[in-house]
Amino acid sequence: MSKPARQLRGTAARLGRLMPSQGANSAARTPFVLLVVTLLGGGLIALLVLNSALNAGSFKLSEYRRQTTERTDEQQALQRDVDDLSAPDALSRRAADLGMIPGGSPVFLGPDGTVKGALATAGDPSPAEAAEPAPLPVAQNPDSARPKHHPAPRTRQPAKTSPTTAPGR
Repeated sequence: MSKPARQLRGTAARLGRLMPSQGANSAARTPFVLLVVTLLGGGLIALLVLNSALNAGSFKLSEYRRQTTERTDEQQALQRDVDDLSAPDALSRRAADLGMIPGGSPVFLGPDGTVKGALATAGDPSPAEAAEPAPLPVAQNPDSARPKHHPAPRTRQPAKTSPTTAPGR
């Protein structure tokens, strides 16, 4: 028979506890260590890819924000232009440049033919500026009551039609 295993004492025992003996235990740990290293490496690569994708999205987002700011500034400038051109004084100035004159106060005709308001022509001063309102012309001829600068409307005459026959009859 063999001799029983000799027990180590002192420094040798302490060193023996620090360095376990090679055997079946180390062979069972190798696949686990490889699995952990593979998972850590795959996780790091996945984080790198995710970080790169987020960084690219961040660049796109900053570009879209810059474009939005430019478009907002452009819209505000165009709105200022519209507001400037649609102001009453700008409209009257442009109308005067085109040769237009103010229309004055409106005149209304009642159902019985009475005139409500002061009648004035386009070149006359407004009724508020005039000392006396202009009298209404008495219309004896329907064409004389129309302003001189408007042509008389043409009366429609029915088209002359001749009886037609269907082709081949």
